[in-house]
Amino acid sequence: MLQPKMLRVIPRENYHLELHYITGEKKLFDANWYIKGPWFGELHDPSYFSAVRLLPDGHHIEWPNGQDLAPHELYELSKPIERTTPCP
Repeated sequence: MLQPKMLRVIPRENYHLELHYITGEKKLFDANWYIKGPWFGELHDPSYFSAVRLLPDGHHIEWPNGQDLAPHELYELSKPIERTTPCP
């Protein structure tokens, strides 16, 4: 299943990401599982974790050194926190 496009990603406390989707969904993704090991270890630094950005395609997020998470994991493993009116 193709996930809806994201409009925004906001880093939150405790290595969580707030994800805003074009459908009006707002979800919270717990990234604690991903802040270990040689590739994702940099995410453990709160200032680096906060440097996450949404890529222009609206499906992917990325950190400065190329770490990323699969769009389906972000969508399927996050918990709904709010729903607003979908964007046209």
